[in-house]
Amino acid sequence: MASWFYASEGKQQGPFPEGQFRDLVAQGVVRPDTLVWTEGMAGWQKAAEIPGLIGGGAPPVIPAGGPPMMGGSGYSNAGGYAAAGSGGSLSVDFSILEFTWRTLVLIIGSCFIIPVPWLFVWYTKWIVPCFKVPGRPNLSFTGSAMTLVPWFFGFIVLAIALGFVGSEILSNLLFIVQIVLYWLLIKWMIANLASNDQPLGLSFTGSVWAYIGWNLLFAISIITIIGWAWVAAAQMRWFCRNIEGTRREIVFRGSGLDILWRGIVAAILCTLIIPIPWVYRWIMNWFASQTELAPRGSQAAM
Repeated sequence: MASWFYASEGKQQGPFPEGQFRDLVAQGVVRPDTLVWTEGMAGWQKAAEIPGLIGGGAPPVIPAGGPPMMGGSGYSNAGGYAAAGSGGSLSVDFSILEFTWRTLVLIIGSCFIIPVPWLFVWYTKWIVPCFKVPGRPNLSFTGSAMTLVPWFFGFIVLAIALGFVGSEILSNLLFIVQIVLYWLLIKWMIANLASNDQPLGLSFTGSVWAYIGWNLLFAISIITIIGWAWVAAAQMRWFCRNIEGTRREIVFRGSGLDILWRGIVAAILCTLIIPIPWVYRWIMNWFASQTELAPRGSQAAM
């Protein structure tokens, strides 16, 4: 007989035998938007998403067992949605037509400078759900454009001021400031990822100095013509290692050679203009497919 668990105020309730759990559903304790779990499910899901659980009929009978671990103050394991040990590659897919018009709106709107923070958040809220992550259903982005406003316009004012000075040293300083802002942007974006409207609790812990170093190394590697691809692969692995908040390890499997030949093909195709949306989706889907969720320590064991 299946045992069921449900989440209430961020805490795990249960286990409940199937009959008792059906009574909780009938009494309205377990509502359509309540997160529930039973053995065999990939992760916590809303009750309304499970066939037969809400609106009549018996819940699907699945062997009993313990739920994904939850911390004492709420969900652990990056929001508590993923079952222990589950993993797999990411994937991404989107409509070419939708990508095209949204990208054009982003590019044209950005020419007016002021709308940039709002356009960026609007675009991000669209693209994030296009990514499919094992054990993280209904991925979404919860960030607000108002968070970006001080960073963005502060940088614009600084760039204008340094432009009047015309110093090469200050121009290089502006480049470093820009990298730091990208680092802050990455931290902010990862912290605002959610699944099933619940924050994932992820964080990016890579240091700003390491991030600056990687970007400078990438800029220098351009001189080698092909070396940039291996730097990009190494930087992706560093980036994934520094995303924390989940029991699963985020691993990038792609190699420098993979990135190099795809980069060359993409550059050639993009000169034709029309294939750009298809090329972009192809590149993004490859990077996603090379990003895997694996049990902690599995990378070191390989």
